Amino acid sequence: MLNLRNIAIIAHVDHGKTTLVDKMLIAGKLFKDHEVPGELILDNNDLERERGITIIAKNVSVRYKDVKINIIDTPGHADFGGEVERVLNMADGVLLLVDAFEGPMPQTRFVLQKALQLGLKPIVVINKVDKPNCRPEEVYEAVFDLMFALDATEEQLDFPVVYGSAKNGWMGPDYKTPAEDVTYLFEQIIRHIPAPKVSDGSLQMLVTSLDYSSYTGRIAIGRLQRGSLTSNMPVSLIKRDGTVLKSKVKEVFVFEGFNRLKVDKVEAGEIAAVTGIEGFEIGDTIADAENPEALPGIAIEEPTMSMLFTINDSPFFGKEGKFVTSQKIRERLEKELERNLALRVKETGTADSFMIFGRGVLHLSILIENMRREGFELQIGQPQVIIKEIGGKRHEPVEELTIDLPEEFSGKAVEAVTLRKGELMKMEPKGDRMHLEFIIPSRGLIGLRNYMLTATQGEAVMAHRFLEFQPYKGTIPGRSNGAIIALETGTAIPYSINNLQDRGIFFIEPGEEVYEGQVIGENNRPGDLAVNVTKTKKLTNMRSSGADDKMKIAPAKKLSLEEALEYIQEDEYVEVTPKSIRLRKIHLKASERERYKKAKDSA
Repeated sequence: MLNLRNIAIIAHVDHGKTTLVDKMLIAGKLFKDHEVPGELILDNNDLERERGITIIAKNVSVRYKDVKINIIDTPGHADFGGEVERVLNMADGVLLLVDAFEGPMPQTRFVLQKALQLGLKPIVVINKVDKPNCRPEEVYEAVFDLMFALDATEEQLDFPVVYGSAKNGWMGPDYKTPAEDVTYLFEQIIRHIPAPKVSDGSLQMLVTSLDYSSYTGRIAIGRLQRGSLTSNMPVSLIKRDGTVLKSKVKEVFVFEGFNRLKVDKVEAGEIAAVTGIEGFEIGDTIADAENPEALPGIAIEEPTMSMLFTINDSPFFGKEGKFVTSQKIRERLEKELERNLALRVKETGTADSFMIFGRGVLHLSILIENMRREGFELQIGQPQVIIKEIGGKRHEPVEELTIDLPEEFSGKAVEAVTLRKGELMKMEPKGDRMHLEFIIPSRGLIGLRNYMLTATQGEAVMAHRFLEFQPYKGTIPGRSNGAIIALETGTAIPYSINNLQDRGIFFIEPGEEVYEGQVIGENNRPGDLAVNVTKTKKLTNMRSSGADDKMKIAPAKKLSLEEALEYIQEDEYVEVTPKSIRLRKIHLKASERERYKKAKDSA
């Protein structure tokens, strides 16, 4: 039996998880002396590198002395909970990474709760002890209290603690004396994380992840619970609904460093990748050909938010994207469903639009962002939370929200969250900042981050996690300001924008192409305002003094994809293409908008 440890790393966004994995890989001598690895080695997706967050769980392995350590890097954001719930099934223990100043955060709590429920043994790593005003001892107490609150067992509460700075490449038993490297962490993993428990019996492997290769097709990844797997071996595939299909393994791989290493045989306890099996899904069991026995499937929490995806039918459709048809969008969504467990797709009454359900705005916006980078054009409707009927009453998803911000802005934050039906649960100073905890409906979070960053001059740090469904809290006031809408199709003229600047903030630059019905800015007042920004200055043969002074046009406010999704109202779409993000009214003509408004008011 291989001397083996399977360990998942869990942490809040930006607590240094991927940096620590980098240092462990370097310490495990995965690189030759002449190779210079970059930073965030595991975040190989462009979006992950840009945003500094892990989105997709990944596997690598490191060898320390004679022990092979399989490391599973997990996302830290609750919107990617579907990823976390899958991969924790492969681990025997977890490294809980916590920032020495911030302490445990809501996202940490979410993943840690899952790990403790599965009976995994934790090792706590208190990172960033080189930061000024860090408080490692208080953070240690906070982690202990959190584990206690999450009903950790006696054995789980007796966790080892490692202090260090992943950035500076050291981990040790004492935060006051920096160590040479991260070997102390490896020693703790080998001492405290149990080797995989292997039960007797025929072959069993739960498919917890999948990959795709253009040469071999779909690859099933999971941990072998019992028995052994060899290449060209006949097996049974037990689907989640209980049906059994006969199949055959073609090749078997294990993870060695970053790569998959082809082997003839894999023993129980190891994490393996298998090719040749057709028609499998995440949650299926690969079992013995003669006596198939299923493993319990993966339970995934329900989605909390929905958005309408529809084809792009704006006047500018097809100018920038390669894939514009509903057929292409449908194929792409079906492909995403295979690996994105927390996603649901539902047909609507029409062939060219789909209802997509997910964990939150970030979860769905990552999908949209990936699609636009692949060359898709589509339009997205306003995010809606999912309302459930429980006991004859309407219930809506409620989240736990924490905001850390400078003390002078705390009043503004409390006021904004209370307006959105949030309740203040806790308010305490943390260093020179204020730490606020709220319970707030998921609806109230839409657009809140944007407002908070503006109100606190970019100082607020927000995090939230899904709590439960609670009775409907009533209406939440939407965007108070109306939209500025283009009246005609054409090029935006600097002269016109300059004359209209006092009406509001513009989202477009001079010289940009606009179309009738496009939302080109935010009105200073409630109610929509239609303007003609394509109008040029009338030329005369008279010159007046000072008339041609230089125009001072304020820079356009450019919305990111998430900001755009949170900004729009129910009568608006976000038009997404590989090069542009535009806002538009669903009904482009003013007469149609008027008719729609009248019909809505009379309903």
